[in-house]
Amino acid sequence: MHGWREDLAAAARAESKPENLLYIIFAHTDTSQAKGKEFLGRFLARKEDRDAPTDDALRDTQYDAIVEWGVPDHAALQCLTAINRPTLVIQGDDDLMIPTKLSHLMAGLIPDAQIRVYPDSAHGFLFQHPAQVAADVNAFLAS
Repeated sequence: MHGWREDLAAAARAESKPENLLYIIFAHTDTSQAKGKEFLGRFLARKEDRDAPTDDALRDTQYDAIVEWGVPDHAALQCLTAINRPTLVIQGDDDLMIPTKLSHLMAGLIPDAQIRVYPDSAHGFLFQHPAQVAADVNAFLAS
């Protein structure tokens, strides 16, 4: 995660508009982008009880923190092997912000971790597959 692809970083730091959000968090397929538009319709329909909007300075600070935090530290990854609680790792199969291979790495280091990867989706898999994610989380918690 130490740095995003140039196109993603540019979209993340650009004007906050739906097209940039779709580009960043949904897979670059017609079906995923369509699901992203459905999500935006639901998200933007809510007019009351919304969080206060953030500004570009806060967004840029968050991006900088993510990139700084994402500096590779292989020794720190070994801490994952000490987790001794049931763990579920979930992610989209084409996440461009946090590469999906890193979730496989994490799940491989956590003893007995389960991993669920959602098809034709990216960072916004949760918004694209809400019913399936909820079912998987509920099944995991019930087990």
